[in-house]
Amino acid sequence: MKIQEIMSSKVETISPDASTKVAARTMHDLHIGSLPVVSADGELMGIITDRDICCKVVATGRDAGWTKVHEVMRKDITTCFDDQEIDDAAELMASQHIRRLAILNRNNSMSGFLSVDDLARGSYDLAGTVLEASTPVH
Repeated sequence: MKIQEIMSSKVETISPDASTKVAARTMHDLHIGSLPVVSADGELMGIITDRDICCKVVATGRDAGWTKVHEVMRKDITTCFDDQEIDDAAELMASQHIRRLAILNRNNSMSGFLSVDDLARGSYDLAGTVLEASTPVH
């Protein structure tokens, strides 16, 4: 099964110049934990998560209204192509210990997002493998 068959193709994105306050409000309103950061020309630049805002802005006393997304986003985003097999995505997610994966088309434009929930719709076994690998051990 191809990634494009199960991924979420309607993905909310955010500009690198938006404030982290806007990013936090967007995530809160949409009940999501991350936003792909996309430039005006559609290039995927990184990702910002609720944890990034908590640890890099709030916990350090920075003003979320003035701190820009590009200042705290992660640029080392892991991606797959939408025409790859879901097994490839699950293996990558498990090896990188991540629960969300940005999906690109072959023009390197943002095509969608793949989460563990999406994987579960395609294969419970694959979703279980990713969850097991991405759950921190205390």
